[in-house]
Amino acid sequence: MSNTEVIGRTTTARPRALATVLLSRRGAVYLPTPAVVPDPAGDSGAALLEADLVDRGYLLAPPLRAALAALDARAMGAVGRALLHDIDSALGADRPHVPLLRDFPDSTPHDTYAHYVDRVLTVLFQRPEQPCVLCGTVDSVVPVSPCAHLVCGSCFDGADFSACPVCERRIDPSDPFLRPRRPRRQLFRRVAPPERLRLLSYGGDFTARDADAARELDTLLARTGALSPQDTDDLEALLAARTRDDLDRLPATVPGRETKARLVAWLLADPTAVPQALPVAAGLIDTATDVLRVLAVRSGGDAGLVEIPRFAAVPRPLRRALLSVLDTLDPAQAAQDMRRYRQAWIHAAERLHPFEHANRFPRAALAFAALRGTRLGDDALSATLRTAAETAAHIDVTGPTAVAHSWSGQVEAALAARDLAGALTLLEQRPGELVRRLDHLLRLTGEKDENGSRSAVRALERVVPRVAPAVLLSALGAVRTRDREQVARVFFPKGAAAKTHVADDNRPALPVPLVRTVVDVLTAELLRRAGQAAPVDVAVVDAALDGLVAPFTERTASRALVTLPRGSELAVPDGRTLRLFLHWMESPTSGTTDLDLSAAMFDADWRHVGECAYTSLRYAGEAAVHSGDLQDAPPPLGASEFVDLDLELLGAAGVRYVVAVVYSYNNVPFGDLAEAFAGLMVRDQPGNLGPVFDPRSVEQRFDLTGSNRACVPLLIDVQTRTMRWLDVVKGVTGTHHAVWRHADALATLAHRLTDLFASGARVGLGELAVWQAAARAATVVLRHTDGSRSVYRRRDGEDVTGFAARIGSPDIDAPIGAGVEDDGPSAGPSLAYLLRGDLELPDGSEVFALHPLSQDAARVRLLAAADLVTALAPR
Repeated sequence: MSNTEVIGRTTTARPRALATVLLSRRGAVYLPTPAVVPDPAGDSGAALLEADLVDRGYLLAPPLRAALAALDARAMGAVGRALLHDIDSALGADRPHVPLLRDFPDSTPHDTYAHYVDRVLTVLFQRPEQPCVLCGTVDSVVPVSPCAHLVCGSCFDGADFSACPVCERRIDPSDPFLRPRRPRRQLFRRVAPPERLRLLSYGGDFTARDADAARELDTLLARTGALSPQDTDDLEALLAARTRDDLDRLPATVPGRETKARLVAWLLADPTAVPQALPVAAGLIDTATDVLRVLAVRSGGDAGLVEIPRFAAVPRPLRRALLSVLDTLDPAQAAQDMRRYRQAWIHAAERLHPFEHANRFPRAALAFAALRGTRLGDDALSATLRTAAETAAHIDVTGPTAVAHSWSGQVEAALAARDLAGALTLLEQRPGELVRRLDHLLRLTGEKDENGSRSAVRALERVVPRVAPAVLLSALGAVRTRDREQVARVFFPKGAAAKTHVADDNRPALPVPLVRTVVDVLTAELLRRAGQAAPVDVAVVDAALDGLVAPFTERTASRALVTLPRGSELAVPDGRTLRLFLHWMESPTSGTTDLDLSAAMFDADWRHVGECAYTSLRYAGEAAVHSGDLQDAPPPLGASEFVDLDLELLGAAGVRYVVAVVYSYNNVPFGDLAEAFAGLMVRDQPGNLGPVFDPRSVEQRFDLTGSNRACVPLLIDVQTRTMRWLDVVKGVTGTHHAVWRHADALATLAHRLTDLFASGARVGLGELAVWQAAARAATVVLRHTDGSRSVYRRRDGEDVTGFAARIGSPDIDAPIGAGVEDDGPSAGPSLAYLLRGDLELPDGSEVFALHPLSQDAARVRLLAAADLVTALAPR
């Protein structure tokens, strides 16, 4: 069932159920109180449910299985149906997946052009009650409903086609042309391999559920950066399930600005609770932009202020509270913040009426006057503003209007004049801005300006303790590659979608000693922060995490089954075939829509060598095969498309890179559809053995949303057998989109993103894991991809920097191949950073596992990738 309601042109999301949130975040299931007298059929019911779950790649932990068996039949049925529905929704198995060619891939035409010509000839020359123009068969031509195309049952197999063979649109399921499909061949029943099964844990009763929900809420509120759309959905669901009676449990500060706005908007959403919630909400706000974010969220808009809605009416008590907060701020600073969103603030003033309350909140009124350029005269308001300006620096009221001197303008002027000292003095007032402009400042020093370099480094040393971790990580990645010239720069501009901009990089390289010094400063600060967490005896780190990238620009990440940071590279799991899949369904607002799943092929030099798409249903025979182009997706069936990729055959055909793409052929935004998602399966069975959509083999599933018309989710390197998660959108205009038309642009995009992420310009998740393990543990065990292990122990007098630098080097402290149990206390490691959660850990351990597998949330604390960044927040 869709989690949205479409009203007119507005799509309103309903909060997810609490059980769904905790299942996805913790892999935990919560059950009602069991019956006093256990149901004798409980064991059988639990076994049947477990069998269904194994078919989806999940296992029941023994405590959960026992708790399920103790439920009565009615409760067991309700829990089982809800659990299977949530899992099917996460995997994409809650929808029927019927491709155009039901015997795909075996029945996919080998000659796409001949198939197209047959369809055209049928449209042009076929006549009712006449022999087929293609084969000459008599009495085989029938019209199909509702398109009325004349179709020959001998030329087009009604047991294979699921739609009209001519227009490739869905037809009446009862149409005589459609015959029962042939059963897909199956050699034997298989379960998912053990390394893919995820353990479902027993979370306890509903009281325990509420306690775990509170902990998850605290985790999200502690995040330092913008939340991903998936985390935002979870935050809203966790807040919706919470009462406003225990506001004392809320944190005094919320570091994430957008998260804070959503929390404050929730506090003020219930009119009956406003008297108690208002002081708490006001205490959380500390900048003018915070107020604007709250107004936007209250009005149904975006907390990131990418799209600012028309503001809703503000009740008088809230109006006074927001003005009182603005009144505590420096008017010049508030006016500068307001200038960034000038038009939005002018509209906000219509709701807040700052001049009406000027006597009570004069500094707030002064900030609005400076923003609007209010003319000053002899009236009472002007007198109030002049009085307020006496204690407000950088606001001039001596002229005909109030004027705020712009801090950013002063910085830009200093940089333009190459006044490094002046720029540093200003930028130290805003540490985050100094670090964001670090590259510009270092270029300003020049290669021979040692005094300038030293002053820039000293300023950096003074401000880094106050900078958000995401900003430090971004600066570290960018600076450490600046000792060599780069061909291109890749930008990820702030917006509602993950767009990229590629430009030539004309910047000269920075001196190697300067780069090394700055990298040392940033790394030392990150290691210092990592050491602020509780120490542990043993930590385990998987070397396979080196391919993962620390999260960045999460606010535009796709809602996905596996939360994989953008740019991450993973080995393709063993399997004969990779199967890309796409499903969508039309809504009343979208009309007829045609999404197209395509794969663009490139050689080692990024030359376009072909594609597998609706224009070319096969590439190199069996190397890439398309399931056929469905051109509409009416409910309830919708439409599904698939592309099978055989990496061995693709490599033999000279393909090095495969770029997966989804286009909206007729330019309908993904967000207008009732639903749209795509993903990747790893097929263990060749050809059409097994179901066309097998939930056990789903490795990734992600939503297609927003105003985007083209999505580039991933890149496959055929030679190295790796998959890189790109998760970016591509700007397109017009209609009739086809992958071959965009081949050059796709090559540039994929090539430059690959270069960016492979260059080290983004800090890796493996690096974060090593830093945190080195800062907290006395012994670090590094698990290699070949199954061997290297053990590193902190030596006498060895500082954290030296220890971290040694991890991964040949300078080990125990023979390679030693196990964890040989090196730590009997309790085993209590801190682990794993690719797959296949390690037995003691209760209470902290674990990051990209694929949790056997990790039980009832026993260990599961960490997300964003939590590794949050752990580096300044304290």
